[in-house]
Amino acid sequence: MIFYLPLLLVVASTTLYHISQKSVSSQVNPMLSVTVNYVTALVVSLLILPFYPGNSLRGSWKNLNWPSMAVGVSIVGIELGFLVAYRAGWRISLASLIANVATALLLLVAGLFFFREHLSARSALGIALCIAGLGLVMYR
Repeated sequence: MIFYLPLLLVVASTTLYHISQKSVSSQVNPMLSVTVNYVTALVVSLLILPFYPGNSLRGSWKNLNWPSMAVGVSIVGIELGFLVAYRAGWRISLASLIANVATALLLLVAGLFFFREHLSARSALGIALCIAGLGLVMYR
């Protein structure tokens, strides 16, 4: 069960995220909304930080590198992208699905080429089904 807890956290948080993003008032400036998101995230992170087990903060601080900054930049892109997509009329039932399948396909390529991951025949079949599903969902 402990193996699945992190993914359950991701699923629950992502669901709350999309419902919340879809519910942001169109009268709110998108960048103000993103800023409030990150002030809130900073406060929550700082409250959790002392209780999270792991390396010392001093040692961790010294070992930070560019990926941590890249994650920050990418998160702003995700937040702003979904907020603007929902305001442009994307349905909550499809925007995340299409974005996540497309992202998964790009990550597949990254995994194969940059991280030397291997692809089984069963995974290849699943990927083909994802591509077919993406085509069906996007077909109008």
